[in-house]
Amino acid sequence: MNSSASLQNSLPDDIALKIALSLQVSDVCSLGSCSRFWRELCGSDHVWEALYRDRWPAIDLGEESSADENGNHHLHQQLDLNLMFGFKDVQMFFLRPNINVLFNLIGLHYCFSKLDLPAECVAEALSMCRISERQVCVRWWKLGRWFYGFRLRDESLSRNVTLGDLATSKEEEVLGVLHRGAIHEVLRVQISAAKPECTPW
Repeated sequence: MNSSASLQNSLPDDIALKIALSLQVSDVCSLGSCSRFWRELCGSDHVWEALYRDRWPAIDLGEESSADENGNHHLHQQLDLNLMFGFKDVQMFFLRPNINVLFNLIGLHYCFSKLDLPAECVAEALSMCRISERQVCVRWWKLGRWFYGFRLRDESLSRNVTLGDLATSKEEEVLGVLHRGAIHEVLRVQISAAKPECTPW
């Protein structure tokens, strides 16, 4: 007990802070439970601000909260429920192989539409999560063309596509339908997990 206390007393604060700053969230929490010294250090804004910015890029770390006597705002206790998901959150909740592929597709869409991530980064994440070859079936109905004063029957199209192909923009027509939705000449869009009866054309 005395040896650990003397070690903490001999460890400069800046070195201890660098140790804490090099850790992930779970490791910071574990380190903070070791002693009073580490609990105070791991609970400081110096540690949590970097972790917050990495996890939630859109977080607002303004001067809204009141600081304590040490100048800390206790960011780790003031999570804003309206925070935008970060990339790690998307990987944790949506890019898992043991959930429905439609949730994977939602995560993929979120990476591009909200996080504005490069395609290479998303494709690598899909590969690491082992879901890049999972398929969805996209079916859409196009308004029938006019032919000599008569409108032809509405056209039904479908395509089986992998998440990896969507991430790397190899299926531009399908991506266009997914981005636009039911608009202009497309009457209806249906997205489902790929099944044998939904054959590509």
